[in-house]
Amino acid sequence: MTAVQQEIGSRGRIIAAARQLFVAQGFHQTPMSELATVAKVSVGQVYRLFKNKNDIILAIVDDDSYHRFGEMEAICARVKAGALSIEAAVEQITLLSMVEEDEALTFEILAEAHRNPDVAATIEGLCGRYREIMRDLARGANPSLSEVDLDAAEELLLACLFGLGHRSLSRARLPIPQTAALTARMIVAALRATGEG
Repeated sequence: MTAVQQEIGSRGRIIAAARQLFVAQGFHQTPMSELATVAKVSVGQVYRLFKNKNDIILAIVDDDSYHRFGEMEAICARVKAGALSIEAAVEQITLLSMVEEDEALTFEILAEAHRNPDVAATIEGLCGRYREIMRDLARGANPSLSEVDLDAAEELLLACLFGLGHRSLSRARLPIPQTAALTARMIVAALRATGEG
């Protein structure tokens, strides 16, 4: 195994350990020494790969967003190719937002974004990409939406996805697949009705 492969493996183990520990204990309550122990690396190796815990959070966000955007862009490509309806696309994207095992970690990252400008800037940049996708879906549902209506649609869709991503705290009554299907139907109906009155 080359040094580069070892470093990539160590980086992956550190990120996996951080996910586990940040969910269980919180970001600030997780010492680097415990993170190194769980990742089976030295504390020095952690600091060689990451300047601090903030860098680890940014790596988690980058990894998650890379995968999430890939999935969302594939869904949008299927819409553009005519292989998927707007409603089905919104349903699939809604399902992506309701991955329950990510919920606690997402809360921890969002809380850190309120305290840390670097994390906040990363989240803001990611939301810009989400907004583009939401805008395209809204435009697909109703091509006659004005720019202001599209801005509002971005806000609505982002709020729904963020909220649905944390639905376990509200004691949700419906199972995830049913929630996604009904949410998609209601969102698309609202988008199509916008501007009619």
